Amino acid sequence: MLEQIKDWIERLRAGSTGGPDREHLPTPKIVGDQRLSECRLIVLDLETTGLNAAKDEVIAIGAVAIDNNAIDLGDQFDLILRRPELDISETVLIHGIGPEALTRGHETEDALLHLLEWMNGDPILAYHSAFDQKFLEKALKQTLGYTQPHTWLDVAEMLPAFFPDAKTGGRGLDNWADFFGLEVSARHHAAADALATAELTLAVINKAHKNGVDTLKSFHEKLKYYRQLKSMHRPG
Repeated sequence: MLEQIKDWIERLRAGSTGGPDREHLPTPKIVGDQRLSECRLIVLDLETTGLNAAKDEVIAIGAVAIDNNAIDLGDQFDLILRRPELDISETVLIHGIGPEALTRGHETEDALLHLLEWMNGDPILAYHSAFDQKFLEKALKQTLGYTQPHTWLDVAEMLPAFFPDAKTGGRGLDNWADFFGLEVSARHHAAADALATAELTLAVINKAHKNGVDTLKSFHEKLKYYRQLKSMHRPG
């Protein structure tokens, strides 16, 4: 996937029209009766300069596709953006992305155009998805003027919804990875975190099938019901 991105960027800079057309980008898919086992789902993770979407920025994007109920390691997205003007002093020790990497990164507009084409309008999943959604939507709007809403699903919500009795010792990605015996190769590396989140997603989808939740619509409704129950039992 990375070689495809590099090839497309080189062709774009050379004046070729073989890359994504910002006027004809894929339309986000609507949640319906698509079978979960046949859906292509995008599992995404971002690295940012901080936690405040109002003032901080995206500096790296990692994503992997789940297709036909399997992780396709040949269908990944992993880029550091070219943002040398940004101050990463407060977060460099977390994500390990320093000034040199931001200077050598890919142009933000090119990267986001290719990301949209690669995602193809498919539903996006992330761990604590509200965070990634705010940052990505901000970057897409500011850089490309793109405002079409994708379907987002929160893996941090999916896991307790389908594994309510799991004793994880916490609600973090690491807690759930330990619970399922997964090895996370490099935490706070966007591509590695996306892969770990995708593995957790497969565990949820397999459990959903066993519970008779086999379409994207019924999966979405299950999560909505879980949110309602959680809200009802929240202390007043």
